[in-house]
Amino acid sequence: CSFLKNCVCPPLLQSNPRMAWGQGARRPILGLLSRAQRQAARGYTSATFETHLSSNHFAQNGMIRRRFSSEVPASEQMNLIKQLRERTCAPIKDVKASLVSCNWDIEDAQKDLRKRGVISAAKKSSRTAAEGLLAIAQDEKRAVVVELNCETDFVARNDVFQYLASSLAKMALSAQDPGKLVFPFAPAYLENMSINLDHPKLSGETTVQNAVTEVAAMVGENVKLRRGFMLSTTGHGVVSSYLHTCPQPGLGRIAGLITLEAEDSSASLDALKRVGSSIAMHIVAAKPLFLSKELVSAAALENERDVLRTQAESSGKPQMAIEKMVEGRLRKYFEDVVLLEQKYVVNDSTNIKTLLNDLSKEVGSKVTIGNFIRMEVGEGIESRPEETAKKEAMACAA
Repeated sequence: CSFLKNCVCPPLLQSNPRMAWGQGARRPILGLLSRAQRQAARGYTSATFETHLSSNHFAQNGMIRRRFSSEVPASEQMNLIKQLRERTCAPIKDVKASLVSCNWDIEDAQKDLRKRGVISAAKKSSRTAAEGLLAIAQDEKRAVVVELNCETDFVARNDVFQYLASSLAKMALSAQDPGKLVFPFAPAYLENMSINLDHPKLSGETTVQNAVTEVAAMVGENVKLRRGFMLSTTGHGVVSSYLHTCPQPGLGRIAGLITLEAEDSSASLDALKRVGSSIAMHIVAAKPLFLSKELVSAAALENERDVLRTQAESSGKPQMAIEKMVEGRLRKYFEDVVLLEQKYVVNDSTNIKTLLNDLSKEVGSKVTIGNFIRMEVGEGIESRPEETAKKEAMACAA
């Protein structure tokens, strides 16, 4: 037909259009013919139209081509994906998406990933983060423990997460001394402080809040700095610590901190350090709530008396016998929750009070416990029902 003679269809179609129709190519051919007709009406020549096609998504053979594939070889694409993933720890799909959107420029893609990460971290901030690690940093007179939370123990084993936790504890220790022997602090105490990071995947100077957000973007979970404690001694004494479930020095899931002080400034501190570390381990295992019987709160004591009295009255014994039963069981309560009254976990034939008396004789000066702290990852955090069900389903699948 006259149209076929003047259009810019491929030569095969001009010479034998029925062949194309017979090969089930009706729709593509009709579309191409319609497009050629429109271009001809606009005054396009055959050469002009072929140039226009080749400059867009069509090659000379009519096949669609992908822009990035022609610009960056497949082997180089894989190499760039690998490099960017090593730099950022981001998921592969996010790494590739950023590289494609940035025309395979790895530096621009890394910036794009950071922007995506901030948005992603903000979306995840409402999710429960009850896993994580405790990090401890200490010197001769002070010790700091901070809790950094995430959603799964898998992320808690990530080297970037562990590095951040350790860095936060060290930075808190180097901050200005608050002048208190026991100083609990919330995230706001550290968030706006400047921190200098030196890790292959996390480096440079930034604020604590930005560092936490960046790590959250890397690991793909909600990451939160939850709390911290600083314990100090002002006299002649030591600060001792112990970490349980410790993936590396200074990190763990349960922490015990204690200060021991000697009245005589000439007393040897080596013995105090040795016994202090042992008592810190005891604190982790025995979970004391109070230092001495005198420090048990009146409310806790009265509540325990009521419970014990109710239990004793159910026995049907006389009132005098009931009172004796309550006092006897109250002594057992003190042994459970008061540090000085607890049996020593290393040697249950003695208690902590006797251990301190023996230490005082060894160093030639009275030794006392100043303060102690026990912390555990995730204590007091309750998961929402839907999140608990999801974790249980994942555990069953595993």
